[in-house]
Amino acid sequence: MQIITPGMRLVPEAVLANDAALFRKIAETPSHTDRSLHRVVIVGGGAGGLELATRLGRKFGKRQLSVTLVDRNRTHVWKPLLHEVASGTLNASTDAIEYIAHASRHQYRYRIGEVVGIDRAKRQVFVAPSFDDDGRQIIPPRVLGYDTLVMAVGSVCNDFGTPGALRNAIALDTASQAARFNRRMIDACLRANAQYDQLSPGQLHCVIVGAGATGVELAAELHKSMREIASHNLDNIDFDKLIRITIIEAGPRILPALPEHMARASARLLRDLGVQIRCGIKVTEVTADGVRLGDRIFVAAELVVWSAGIKAPDFLNHLDGLETDRINRLIVDDTLRAKGDENVFAIGDCANCVLPGDDSPLPPRAQTAHQQADHLVKVIAARVKGQHSPAFRYRDYGSLVSLADYGAFGSLIGGLKIEGLLARLMYRSLYKMHLKAVHGTFKTALDTIAAILARRTKPRVKLH
Repeated sequence: MQIITPGMRLVPEAVLANDAALFRKIAETPSHTDRSLHRVVIVGGGAGGLELATRLGRKFGKRQLSVTLVDRNRTHVWKPLLHEVASGTLNASTDAIEYIAHASRHQYRYRIGEVVGIDRAKRQVFVAPSFDDDGRQIIPPRVLGYDTLVMAVGSVCNDFGTPGALRNAIALDTASQAARFNRRMIDACLRANAQYDQLSPGQLHCVIVGAGATGVELAAELHKSMREIASHNLDNIDFDKLIRITIIEAGPRILPALPEHMARASARLLRDLGVQIRCGIKVTEVTADGVRLGDRIFVAAELVVWSAGIKAPDFLNHLDGLETDRINRLIVDDTLRAKGDENVFAIGDCANCVLPGDDSPLPPRAQTAHQQADHLVKVIAARVKGQHSPAFRYRDYGSLVSLADYGAFGSLIGGLKIEGLLARLMYRSLYKMHLKAVHGTFKTALDTIAAILARRTKPRVKLH
């Protein structure tokens, strides 16, 4: 048995010593009064984890299954839209899903906390205590029992050990990080407008490291939102001349995981907007004043976003002997079962799933997590009945990228190319499909109508 220590914590350092004895002394927290129920524990309330908990709750309720979702956050924001939270076009405080209320409506249990280890022999999950901003304990350490454990903890940005990246760049892994960047962006605009001195080198400049979908979409959103902010009586400087956005990509082109025609169209649109694109060069250091490229080039910037590469959370690499790959993802078979343990499964970005006939793992996309969550409902139903678990089949429905209001491009099944309004509508429909999965059709329709009406009375970007 091992107690794992992930990088980011909700608990004080004194509580985080690798003290296995602490959890041995804690009685297992009952998940249900009926101990005969099959216990499903889902770790991680991202797209895959939340959809799985919702579907299991709707299908089986609390009388047929005991379903528990564990997440250290109290709210859920769909990760593919975090770049909109960062730019201010999406308000996380109003668009987030509250786990406590959602769990009550959909017949599953939510437990706040950070999983720090498991005991596979006893089929137990160890949850660290959580504390408030003043260091007072809210919830004590707990031990949760399971019959089926699902790891759905997603992924985090991979800075590849680049000096200064962790300290001086902001990743967009969580809604709080995106909101932090949004505040820094607004403060940068207010500071530049109010100061008496001439702008310093790099002021109002933003560097985005990594030209995947997140980086490219963020560049377009920032181009739109920073000018929107400037239009609110920030008229002491010429923002059109002074705002500068640069994308840096180590590979030969932007959007390396998407079809080349989408990359070409997106690059052309971004350059027309004045976004500078640097490909084929690596960031070697991130400082408080900008980024260093190679040995000689320095790009001054007040804001730096790191979106280059992903990895699964580090604690998975030592999860009581479960096998992982080089970026910490759990190795799973074609039923999504973790290698070496028939009671542990993994879905989404934290799972390395190579299907028969394929040479590489499934892509870390929202549609992958969506399909895997749907499949795992069938697997768990089969386990409860003592039947053989069905194999997972993945279907690639294509790729879409949306560059704010400036344009959208897509490649659908069979290589069908789309762009413009149709591509943008299909891009927005992906989010609606997620909302439908976690809320149902009726509530999603009502929320959509309410959002359309509210848009007429609210600022187009979040300004606080």
